[in-house]
Amino acid sequence: MDITIHTTALPHDDPDASLAFYRDVLGFEVRSDVGQGKMRWITVGPVGQPGTSILLAPPAADPGISEEERRTIAEMMAKGTYGWILLATRDLDATFEKVQAGDAEVVQEPTDQPYGVRDCAFRDPAGNLVRIQELR
Repeated sequence: MDITIHTTALPHDDPDASLAFYRDVLGFEVRSDVGQGKMRWITVGPVGQPGTSILLAPPAADPGISEEERRTIAEMMAKGTYGWILLATRDLDATFEKVQAGDAEVVQEPTDQPYGVRDCAFRDPAGNLVRIQELR
């Protein structure tokens, strides 16, 4: 079998703020931006890696989600407990400084973890946890 990870999804509640974070702070390229207002589906990804993308999507757009589930999703996003992603870089300190300068909420400064990785963590504008590991 030949399977790869092509796209993962993260929720947004402010497409312009999410776009600014992933494009301007993390340096991802915009691959598509469809919809209007808060109902936008924005695909971004690392430059030079066209086969790997993040879909920034309105979380409650699925017609199969009940009103109670929409409220739960909104509450979890507000607390920062709904979505998360793990990224990687060769220069964690420089990446941390750039993201921190972009006014992202710092959750954890670069740290050597007891399980063998060095990483840091931020929250994106929608409250999603963005962990960045250092490639060794």
